[in-house]
Amino acid sequence: MSSLPIRFPADFLWGSATSAYQIEGAAATDGRTPSIWDTFARTPGCVEGGDTGDVACDSYHRVEEDVALLKQMGARVYRFSISWSRVMPEGRGATNPAGIAYYRRLIALLHEAGIAPMVTLYHWDLPQCLHDEGGWLNRQTAHDFAAYANRMFEVFGETVPYWFTINEPWCVSFLSHAMGHHAPGARDLQQALTVAHHTLLAHGLAVKAFRQRQLGGKIGIAPNVDWREPFSQHPDDVAASERGLDWFNRWFLDPLYHGRYPEALQAHYARLGAHVPVQDGDMALISMPTDMLGINFYTGSYAMARHTPVALPEQPDAMAKIDAVLDLATVNVPGFAKTDIGWDIFPEAFYKVLLWLRDEYGNPPVFITENGACDNTGPSDDGQVHDAVRVAYYHRHVIALNRALRSGCDLRGYTAWSLIDNFEWAFGYGKRFGLVHVDFTTLARTPKDSFRWLQRLIADGGCEA
Repeated sequence: MSSLPIRFPADFLWGSATSAYQIEGAAATDGRTPSIWDTFARTPGCVEGGDTGDVACDSYHRVEEDVALLKQMGARVYRFSISWSRVMPEGRGATNPAGIAYYRRLIALLHEAGIAPMVTLYHWDLPQCLHDEGGWLNRQTAHDFAAYANRMFEVFGETVPYWFTINEPWCVSFLSHAMGHHAPGARDLQQALTVAHHTLLAHGLAVKAFRQRQLGGKIGIAPNVDWREPFSQHPDDVAASERGLDWFNRWFLDPLYHGRYPEALQAHYARLGAHVPVQDGDMALISMPTDMLGINFYTGSYAMARHTPVALPEQPDAMAKIDAVLDLATVNVPGFAKTDIGWDIFPEAFYKVLLWLRDEYGNPPVFITENGACDNTGPSDDGQVHDAVRVAYYHRHVIALNRALRSGCDLRGYTAWSLIDNFEWAFGYGKRFGLVHVDFTTLARTPKDSFRWLQRLIADGGCEA
């Protein structure tokens, strides 16, 4: 029995994605000032191997080569981020002509190649000078972000059809300010809640500025989501998975679509002495209608209730407090293959979270802004990179994507993470997500088997099931 072909609409936008700090390098070139990631990466013990983004993939100097790779792949859209400190070195005020020129050049090259630019305004690289004034803990930073965004709309608005304000606000807040894994490396629950609110406020203020300019493009935000499958249909396990969805998904999506934070989770935090610093008018700004939702998805998990209360230590840290609030355990289910970063390959979770978004938030137009796999396979004797794990990952997730589309989800496009191997944050250069292999000694680019697989998918408008 032959397999059926999986097909996508002709106007479905395929492409790839990157972020500025991960690929650009040129950290002190042409007027760029340090970001919090420059500082964090240079702090001993924060990044594996002591790696930094000082050079990264040197895309700042190799932009033509990287756009040529996108064209070769057949990409119709390219999602990249703007380095705030490259275009506005003091975080506010005057723009840097050299930084503006770099992004003008990138956008022009994309248009020449028939590729639509998709800009992310904030992908974690807050100017260090603003962090020195309190960073995202300072409500003023939300207003500084809106002013920066407004300037980018002014400069690039007529040439960029797609804008995303904030990438993964969960990572900006909880991963960076409660868990301490990302810059600036704080471990405080109250800080995480404050930062989460201020990043959402920054998003709302930027959307307001975008609307006032009456630009023809579209704007949204790009949260990361995961899926918590109940380990069983036992009511305790179902309730535990819902608490996990509250923490990771609803905390950022409910304010956008319902104008409120999840009430039960707010009450749990309040009992631990933590609160959301909401002021009058904030929720109306945060819930301003957007044109699209970006979704970053990598994995999911099975959730089980602990059944025994979490005992808080005398002086609990942020994660102890969060564990007490969530009262759930992640269950390792035998049989899941894992990527080289240790994440389960769980395409059914991708399908389920897309249907959940459809039903929970009124089926908003969705772009898959990140989806991909860490596969550290290097070049073979033939000089090629046969990244079979990544190819299988994409194949299974594209099928899940098609299932969601056929189930009525309003899906508009998919940008694979990532175009090239890059600086993988706290993992340094030890984890590879790229469709294109980068030799970090020579910076030579080599398209992998996954690149060619996606190239065929785009050319054919689909794949075999």
